[in-house]
Amino acid sequence: MQDHHVVVVGGGFGGVQCVNDLKGAPVRVTMIDRRNHHLFQPLLYQVATTLLATSEIAWPIRNFFRDRPEVTTLLAEVVGVDSETRQVFLKNGQKIGYDTLVLATGATHAYFGHDEWEPVAPGLKTLEDATTIRRRVLLAFEQAEMETDPTVRESLLTFVIVGAGPTGVELAGIISELARTTLPREFRNIDTRKAKIILVEAGPRVLPAFAEDLSDYARKELEELGVEIRFGKPVTLCSAEGVMIGDAFVPCRTIVWAAGVQASPAAKWLDIPADRAGRAVVDKELRAPGKQDIFIIGDTASVLRDDGSPVPGIAPAAKQQGAYVAKVIKAKLAGQPAPGPFHYRHQGSLATIGKSAAIIDFGWIKLKGWLAWWVWGLAHIYFLIGVRWRIAVAWSWLWIYISRQHSARLITQKETMREE
Repeated sequence: MQDHHVVVVGGGFGGVQCVNDLKGAPVRVTMIDRRNHHLFQPLLYQVATTLLATSEIAWPIRNFFRDRPEVTTLLAEVVGVDSETRQVFLKNGQKIGYDTLVLATGATHAYFGHDEWEPVAPGLKTLEDATTIRRRVLLAFEQAEMETDPTVRESLLTFVIVGAGPTGVELAGIISELARTTLPREFRNIDTRKAKIILVEAGPRVLPAFAEDLSDYARKELEELGVEIRFGKPVTLCSAEGVMIGDAFVPCRTIVWAAGVQASPAAKWLDIPADRAGRAVVDKELRAPGKQDIFIIGDTASVLRDDGSPVPGIAPAAKQQGAYVAKVIKAKLAGQPAPGPFHYRHQGSLATIGKSAAIIDFGWIKLKGWLAWWVWGLAHIYFLIGVRWRIAVAWSWLWIYISRQHSARLITQKETMREE
């Protein structure tokens, strides 16, 4: 067993990439995550909207490292770090010592000071979030089928998505297609095509990170799908009865939050500076300031590009950071110079609008429409882990494209149906 102990906290894209790239280094590694699976988060919204099953986008972390005897995987939650004694504290009271620590603990939803909204307006970061949203969407149609009060029925068939970034746009498009193409022939008392999908954006346009022409295209495609977009006014209240958009109350029973993120408390554990979203401010080698043996990567870290703009919180960025940290650790142990500061290579921005349109911005080229959708699909299939899951997802998409039927529509978790 090697003497140098690397502890990696977080089994997301950055953490897994770091452990993968440490293969062959003279280290022993402990991977800690509070869930037993690695999640392909870019497709999480497709679980929430009945396109894919949970098993198609998540894989056991232990399975990744079954042939790596130097890697130990622990199902546990880290609640603190003592950088002086080089220990991480687990929720169960145990302590794990380290020589090098990599924090890749991700982010969760941000409700801008209104955490009390979370029970009625779940965000989308975990499999549990996705299945909760899927259950609520499907139950809304089921309850509407039995409801005799037209006012209550209308509120049941109103779906509000807060935030018009990629997640909000993708959710709105697929829920609209679900209501308009998949479900109409299955219900007798309601016309699911009359469902109202409202996308709320406090800013002036959807997908603000994209070029304005691509943003305009996405807006038009959403409107063609029947999505109602409300710009310029923030949500000021979320409740079980509906949402307040500016000064207007909209009765609805299903709300999805896609408006912001809050980093894990890693910066608080280490008592180091953080940005407004709680991301730890790191140096050019992704180290915690003044702590040469602690690296912070992914959504947990505030990393700046060469031009001073922030590195986006997306999977390719996390993977690049994980690979970079592995290089730094290997160089140090080999007595070689560090590879230099971290440089993020932007590989493009992608978003889908429904099941046959997308936008892609590679910088040097922009794509939109069905061609962009195919490029988007191929790119995501390529980055899935394992041939089996690539085939499974490709087949699911092909079936949906041909039949217009969403196959993952089982309501498998119990939630008390609201009584009026």
